[in-house]
Amino acid sequence: MLPTNIHESPWDQKVFGIPCYEIDGFTPESAQWAQQHPGHYTARISPLANKQALEQQGFYYCDTLIEPFCSKEQFVAHQDNRASLNKVVALEDLLQISKQAFTFGRFHKDFNLSKTLADQRYDDWLTQLYKEGKVIGLHFDEKLVGFIAVDNSHLVLHAMHSQFRGQGIAKFLWSAVCTELFISEISEISSSISAANLAAVNLYSSLGFRFRNAKDIYHRLTK
Repeated sequence: MLPTNIHESPWDQKVFGIPCYEIDGFTPESAQWAQQHPGHYTARISPLANKQALEQQGFYYCDTLIEPFCSKEQFVAHQDNRASLNKVVALEDLLQISKQAFTFGRFHKDFNLSKTLADQRYDDWLTQLYKEGKVIGLHFDEKLVGFIAVDNSHLVLHAMHSQFRGQGIAKFLWSAVCTELFISEISEISSSISAANLAAVNLYSSLGFRFRNAKDIYHRLTK
């Protein structure tokens, strides 16, 4: 039986072909269980926590996640008439944008996992969100340049096409999405990004977002 603070992650297990688990709060009991049961484990730890015991049990650092958040009052909009949104977009076109767009993802940083399978994980996630009608196509000058998947008030997955990164247009597209959400009476918008993804950090900062809930992400592969 699983310890109460260890949960199966069937989504990841499907992609990587091995048992996958999430650990809520690292304890000696959960570490011992992970040592005895093959699989891939993810532990989310406060950046200020002592990591010695975690690393002694074979866990290794992969990423630090932070949560951008913004209220309507804090929001700083950037407008450009060339920016537009459309939910009617082909999945094949979205998957082309998704390719190699998530190199800052924790599964891409994990040296024990296949980068190809890490890409597939995001493709599968995007496909599921698309089927649920949660993906918004981002257009600039009538060209599809990116996407944002929205679950209630949370921007759960987003990417820009490689050809349009670094051109300063993302702030107009994110502004358009956030503006629509705030018009719909949502009081706060949030997301989750890697602290190492400085382009995303700068983007959210330019829109008035602040940051909270930093978590260090540790993985372990038990064979």
